[in-house]
Amino acid sequence: MSRPLLMIPGPIEFTDEVMATMARPTASHVDPDFIAAFGQALKDLRSVFLAGDDFQPFVLAGSGTLAMDSAVANLVEPGDRVLVIDTGYFSLRMADICRRYGAEVDLLGVPPGETVSATEVAAQLQQNAYDLVTITHVDTSTGVLTDVQGITTVAKDAGSLVIVDGVCAAAAEEMRQQAWGVDVYLTASQKAIGVPPGLALLVVSPAGMRKWRGRSAPVGSYYSDWSSWLPIMESYEGLRPSYFATPAVNLVLALSVSLQQILAEGMDAVFARHRLIGDAVKAGVSALGLGQVPTDAAHAAHTLTCPRYPDGVDGSLLGRVRAHGAILAGGLYPAIKTEYFRIGHMGAVSANDILATLGAVETSLRQSGYAAEPGIALAAAQAVLAGGE
Repeated sequence: MSRPLLMIPGPIEFTDEVMATMARPTASHVDPDFIAAFGQALKDLRSVFLAGDDFQPFVLAGSGTLAMDSAVANLVEPGDRVLVIDTGYFSLRMADICRRYGAEVDLLGVPPGETVSATEVAAQLQQNAYDLVTITHVDTSTGVLTDVQGITTVAKDAGSLVIVDGVCAAAAEEMRQQAWGVDVYLTASQKAIGVPPGLALLVVSPAGMRKWRGRSAPVGSYYSDWSSWLPIMESYEGLRPSYFATPAVNLVLALSVSLQQILAEGMDAVFARHRLIGDAVKAGVSALGLGQVPTDAAHAAHTLTCPRYPDGVDGSLLGRVRAHGAILAGGLYPAIKTEYFRIGHMGAVSANDILATLGAVETSLRQSGYAAEPGIALAAAQAVLAGGE
């Protein structure tokens, strides 16, 4: 049997071209070909985020958490007030990072599976002034999609900068950084960006860079400090060698390949494909009679689905699903961790991948004693896919 599909919300399945690039002999970080690829990747990252030419990209060796840390370390000063839109586990991580750098943090939260509206954020902003508002575009722990455009509009109207954690959303969920006014959009390589784990990616607006330049206190992190990284990014984009810390050479080369693949498809097409795939998976899950963590389809992510276990079925289901060809993830949000599981469907995922996964889930549910009609999940998903052709 071939290896099981990796259908978790990151790392994901990667294209053959990306994996072939990862297998190449590692070049020098000042090799002319590498410099050219890195410079192009920085330009292409702006294009994928739909950011302007005056927005500054950063590509750092590290995880999505480093991207979060980098944004906060550079934009938060001791005493700054930060409003964190709390839709799950990773929103709370952002709050912890903000506190670590001296921010006074307020949480605007909801029960797991619900979302925060722009109207609620506007009401909070009328009560208090905030230097920064942070948003988790898709919280990987709950599968909740947040209204980035609406919340950013009210936050900017109130004079706040906006940081958006797009780790489980970038290059999949609709995001228009320049048009929407997002000051920092950040992600990690192993999600829909389509590169193995190891790169932290950020794009910063001119307003964000101005706040950083106007700091009165030094940045509290040596590695994350943009003072060290900005000259490196400017040099590589200008096709000049430079050094602060050794870049992850093969990952950056793979990033250049993946970003070109994403842009060749076109961002509107990428957004539409993820909506279609996500809707198809959710239709299959609903046809099986399973509930989902998001309380309304209108704020359910298109990059992952979070089905609830039916009565009498527990986490042992995931072992059965793996035996039938798909690796899924368990629950993550602490209060409901044992009540649900997660199916990732982003990046290079295909219709065949999700149909195989739904078939594995359906078969495994029957083996777990749950009465699932054979083929019902596949039929529901295929009906959605056919409607999107």
